[in-house]
Amino acid sequence: MIRIEQVEGNTSLKGRHYRTGEPIEVTIAESCITDIRLLKAEHREQLPWIGPGLVDLQINGYAGRDFNQAPLAKETVCELTRDLWKKGVTTYYPTVITNSDDKISQALGAIAEACREDSLTSSCIGGIHLEGPFLSSEDGPRGAHSKSYITAPDWELFQRWQEAAEGRIAFVTMSPEWPEADRFIRRCTASGVTVSIGHTSASPEQIRSAITAGAKVSTHLGNAAHLMLPRHPNYIWEQLASDELWACMIADGFHLPESVLKVFMRMKGDKAILVSDAVFLSGLEPGRYTTHIGGEVVLAPNGKLHLAENANLLAGSAQMLLWGIQHLVKKGLSSLADAWDMASIRPSELMGLPIAKGLQQNAPADLVLFEYQDDRSLHILSTYKEGKLVSQARE
Repeated sequence: MIRIEQVEGNTSLKGRHYRTGEPIEVTIAESCITDIRLLKAEHREQLPWIGPGLVDLQINGYAGRDFNQAPLAKETVCELTRDLWKKGVTTYYPTVITNSDDKISQALGAIAEACREDSLTSSCIGGIHLEGPFLSSEDGPRGAHSKSYITAPDWELFQRWQEAAEGRIAFVTMSPEWPEADRFIRRCTASGVTVSIGHTSASPEQIRSAITAGAKVSTHLGNAAHLMLPRHPNYIWEQLASDELWACMIADGFHLPESVLKVFMRMKGDKAILVSDAVFLSGLEPGRYTTHIGGEVVLAPNGKLHLAENANLLAGSAQMLLWGIQHLVKKGLSSLADAWDMASIRPSELMGLPIAKGLQQNAPADLVLFEYQDDRSLHILSTYKEGKLVSQARE
């Protein structure tokens, strides 16, 4: 039962605090939380849960819409933004991956145009995530990125892309194995762009040097790697042991085993972050699909996305952040509170977003009301962006 009241222009939401389970009333005025007060415990079992909006640092597409399908239309960006509200995502970083110079420029320009012409889309896009083409060219670490477009870090090229994006590139995934890497990282850091290590075959020394230069994050740690690695040293151990690095993880139940997720979370603590890394097939019905990157793929009924000719080879993630939260909770790897924070508060802290305040007075009113059922399933009921109701499930 969703409890919403409006008094003198203010909106009042009643529900259970996602961290404590206590019944609360959240008052919203304009775009901010103006007050939070505890309610009597009676009837709290009938109330929905309330948490901060989800923040996805890495998403390639959703519901059949793809940020990397050329040419990208501004309308696609706006439509996708609204689709994500249904999954509780109030801030996201559209991810543009390795491609030709022109196609990357076009995609960046379309996202910038969508932000310029649609204020709600602009408010939901925290920045653009450029994943490539400054990645490893080796099979394994390169993942599904086209080898023909992989190149060394190039500041002038990046600046042209940043111009096309109208300054919205905020997050760059790259490999520090290139001789030009440290200089590029320092320039990105100085310009306010967050640098993440990913798709790499870098040595431990190169990783340490990149951290000194300003790299702050690991992109989907544990994935996009060689099938066989030295026991030690190797680039996964080095990133895991580097306290300076935040770690992004795909917790869809297929990309990382539960034991690996457990170790990553214990090692990284408050610097462990969930991402979806979802491709455009997420949100679609199970079946066989033809993609412009992986060819023939199968989206299985259990949510796994794999190559049609080999069910053991993943073809990307087809699940959203909510699925990752639910997976951690159902497997007993995390409390609901901590799993939710990994997909909301922590990425906001990394990127310096004001919504990192969470459920506090004067925090932005980016909120999600959801059901948390006995089997630990999660279902989004309604989503608020800057105090406005932007999505509500049908009753």
